[in-house]
Amino acid sequence: MNTDHVPASGTPVRRKEDTRLLTGRGRYVSDLVLPRMRHVAFVRSPVAHARLAGIDTTEALAVDGVHAVVTGEHPALASVALRAQSALPGYVETDQPPLARGKVRFAGEAVAAVVADDRYLAEDGAEAVVVDYDPLGPTVCAWADPAGITDPVHDEAPDNLLLSRTFRAGDVEAALAAADVVVDRELTTNRHSGNPIECRAGVARYEAADRRLTFWSGTQVPHLVRTQLAELLDLPEGNIRVVAPDVGGGFGVKAVLYPEDVALCLMAIAMPGIPLKWVEDRVEHLLAATHARDHRYVLRAGFAADGALLAVRADVWCNTGAYSVYPWTAGIEPLMAGGLLTGPYKLTDYECTVRGVATNTSPSGPYRGVARPATVFAMEALLDSGARALGMDPIALRRRNLILPADVPYRMPSRLVDDSGAYEACLDRAVEVFDVRRWRAEQIRRRDAGERPIGIGVALYNELTGLGRAASAGPRMPFRTGHDACTVRVNPDGGVTVFSGVTSQGQGLETTMAQVVADALGVAYDAVDVRIGDTDESLWGFGAFSSRQAVIGGGAAHLAGGHVRDKVLALAGALKEVDVADLDLRAGQVHVRGQEKPIISLAEVARVAYLQSDRLPEGFGPGLEGTEFYDPIRGAFAAGAQLAAIEFDPTTGAVRILDWVCVEDAGRIVHPVIVDGQIAGSIAQGIGGAMYEHLVYDEAGNLSTGTLLDYLMPTSGEIPELRLDHVSTPAANPTGVRGVGEGGTLGPAAVVAGALGDALGVELDDLPVTPARVWELAGGRP
Repeated sequence: MNTDHVPASGTPVRRKEDTRLLTGRGRYVSDLVLPRMRHVAFVRSPVAHARLAGIDTTEALAVDGVHAVVTGEHPALASVALRAQSALPGYVETDQPPLARGKVRFAGEAVAAVVADDRYLAEDGAEAVVVDYDPLGPTVCAWADPAGITDPVHDEAPDNLLLSRTFRAGDVEAALAAADVVVDRELTTNRHSGNPIECRAGVARYEAADRRLTFWSGTQVPHLVRTQLAELLDLPEGNIRVVAPDVGGGFGVKAVLYPEDVALCLMAIAMPGIPLKWVEDRVEHLLAATHARDHRYVLRAGFAADGALLAVRADVWCNTGAYSVYPWTAGIEPLMAGGLLTGPYKLTDYECTVRGVATNTSPSGPYRGVARPATVFAMEALLDSGARALGMDPIALRRRNLILPADVPYRMPSRLVDDSGAYEACLDRAVEVFDVRRWRAEQIRRRDAGERPIGIGVALYNELTGLGRAASAGPRMPFRTGHDACTVRVNPDGGVTVFSGVTSQGQGLETTMAQVVADALGVAYDAVDVRIGDTDESLWGFGAFSSRQAVIGGGAAHLAGGHVRDKVLALAGALKEVDVADLDLRAGQVHVRGQEKPIISLAEVARVAYLQSDRLPEGFGPGLEGTEFYDPIRGAFAAGAQLAAIEFDPTTGAVRILDWVCVEDAGRIVHPVIVDGQIAGSIAQGIGGAMYEHLVYDEAGNLSTGTLLDYLMPTSGEIPELRLDHVSTPAANPTGVRGVGEGGTLGPAAVVAGALGDALGVELDDLPVTPARVWELAGGRP
């Protein structure tokens, strides 16, 4: 028998999920069929802002197969509202009803729900609901003059301002006065959203006999959803089971508890024993799921003659939409923007005022990279302007200001602590792989030959990953998202079952957790089975957001695996009368160190622990499992650098990406293929946001890009062959990993905009970089 232990971590083992996902056997909410199930369709407001003068359900109730039509005034819903709480000074708390009550605040808000035998009949019933709207004046732009507001979104905020905060360090006025060069930029970023391949979905079933609610949901945060539902529904948390089965992408969009989720559960409680199912269509998703990145930045920066960044002043407006998303609050984007605007650059003098402004648009919420694709665009634009004003190479100017290893731990002006210092290493490697000299030569050749110009764009970024309790206090919510838990259980046959608080939306977390536990415990990867996504089965975990699961969930899994390993060795030592310090567990076999032949197998130890308690030595109880929690306290910064060569056609505005290089520091890599897949996918999303995707509202608050015919998303034909590379600076956590789920999204907007400026000698102030915008900047007429 070969008892050599081959580490699972660091190798591209076959993913445990792939057998079912690649053969069409995935289990999604939309696949769920239960006895007596009925289907729900929501009636959505066609206007952005109006009082509800009346809702007539008579004709809808007469539609064959329709069993109920529920409005916000229904007794089951009338007293319930989602209220995202925050202890931030000046934060304005507002209610979001499960179904609109009194008035609607954005086009797409649900005003009624129809319950029918199938979705088609439910849609027929929804079309028959008659709603009388009394229009109010809409607000669409978050940075419009507040004096023009005729009807505020919420009475509690007459100026629509839900929160404002100023980050301040040093003396910005003095630093700007001392600067050799001062540059100003005014930038606008485009509203877009995650658009996962699977839209939102839920099934709710309530059993009155034991007051037990089961909610199957494509959520990223099942345990948080359970806690929030318990508070809203007045049920004991132990009476609520939330199940997140296979989930077809999340990207932050599914990290929110939505009013439709709450309405579905409340209706199920009102109809005990009848499972209710709702699966969102794409039009609903574009209209009513959370949006993001509708921001404006007014910036000033001062530089010394040698390129040193001396000061940054920023005023930032973030469009929070009609409601403060639950539970993340209206502060999720503004606070991230102000806290991380300066990125991986050293800076002493900083002042940034951020604002979250309510408008009559779909609520804004978390989306992969939360605000930072916009802040990286803003910061890199300042650096490009500074380099142009100083006559410096833009890469050299960035290098001049980077946080270096000697500076770590570096206290950013927002008081966050950066532990990376790998930015120069990422930049050096990216420059080498990209071959900047070759592309500069090609740029000159094309210019001399009169061919289409190309530009080189560059972006560096820091990604705050695995936020611990000390780093997640920005919104000051009633909870801290610092820890996760994991139980590792050795079964009586020696197999291993892991109950982890992580959730997966396609990231391969079953594989990653199995790799971590296999190495920590000392068993083969194939011996480990991972259970996730069910609050009745897995231990507490906050879920998937902020690139946290490999850091925090992986840390808990490593600690739990090590705990059980210690138990196994202690019991084996007692059984074989060998000092535990002399023992090792490899590939499921216990060895005396230095000896090849095992003295006992893990299976035999487990059999004693469970089935032969008469053999248990004194001091040992039955069973063989361990539970550990892990909180990294602060988190781990991940570094990244991206470079691209992009061709622009001044005649047509066409844009063609010729080369794209990304180098990131993910710390110790658990699964190389998964990591590269995360980086490539996030860059693709970033390119989509930089060049294609735009949720556009007209002045009346109507969504003009409400289908995939109008809301453009990149296909494989638009994404170049990405060249990815890595540096490795292990983080100070149990596995040494740094999160990698979001970093790739942070650079593309800055890279594309920087390349355009480099190619045409212009400054781009608004996104996305469309052919029409390129043509205009190249000298065409708007």
